[in-house]
Amino acid sequence: MRAALRVPLRWIGDRFAMIAALLVLFYLFLPVLYTLIFSFNDYRKSNIVWNSNAGPTLKHWTNPCGAPGICESLATSLQVAILATLVASVLGTMIAFALVRHRFRGRAAGNMLVFVPMATPEIVLGASLLTIFVQGFSRFGLQLGFVTIVFAHIMFCLSFVVVTIRARLQSLDPRIEEAAQDLYADPVGTFLRVTLPLIMPGVLGAAMLAFSLSFDDFIITNFVSGDTNTFPKFVYVSYLRGIPAQANVIGFSLFAIAVLLVVIGQRLATSRTSR
Repeated sequence: MRAALRVPLRWIGDRFAMIAALLVLFYLFLPVLYTLIFSFNDYRKSNIVWNSNAGPTLKHWTNPCGAPGICESLATSLQVAILATLVASVLGTMIAFALVRHRFRGRAAGNMLVFVPMATPEIVLGASLLTIFVQGFSRFGLQLGFVTIVFAHIMFCLSFVVVTIRARLQSLDPRIEEAAQDLYADPVGTFLRVTLPLIMPGVLGAAMLAFSLSFDDFIITNFVSGDTNTFPKFVYVSYLRGIPAQANVIGFSLFAIAVLLVVIGQRLATSRTSR
């Protein structure tokens, strides 16, 4: 009996890491698989339970905007995410460069305060921002809506951008910049021609992270959005009466686009290193 079990146990032991990795990947991608499967569900009222009385259908894929308000909320989320990513990437790059390459009073406090929005629970940030916008800025005509969503998303995306780019800058040898200055490059030229190209992978990674965080956020957005509807907010409200299959179509399409961009980025990085 022991001899009979020795061979399969040895086979499992030799491949334990691969088996564990496959199980973890299956666990991670199980919700994505659910999203794909239920995008073909020919449901009537709710898309939570599979309609066994009808077969799979492609009508939701041919008309992803069929659910009222879904494409409008998607467009709002994309606009907010793009604006928040652009502003947070520019400001985050400057803050990270200042924290790593310059010495000034309050630098240590700045390094610590960068982590505060990341460590604060989102529900606390959302309630605090709601109070600030209502009590502090409403007297100046600022109403809850698209603008307040963008401001809030820039605030919490900024910390992630700074941390990501700062790590990239800290791994960069400062002697490269000193060599450029020895060759009569001014500080602006050194940053634009030497530093920025070297940290660009970190900047792009931080921008992608900021975009995904902004597009996916619901808790803070729900506090500061007012009557403006974003895609996560649309899905949450739709859940109360039944999630439309068009939400599954759009969700899986976004996932596929993200995977495609990652694959393209990996291929480009591999081709550069092989040259």
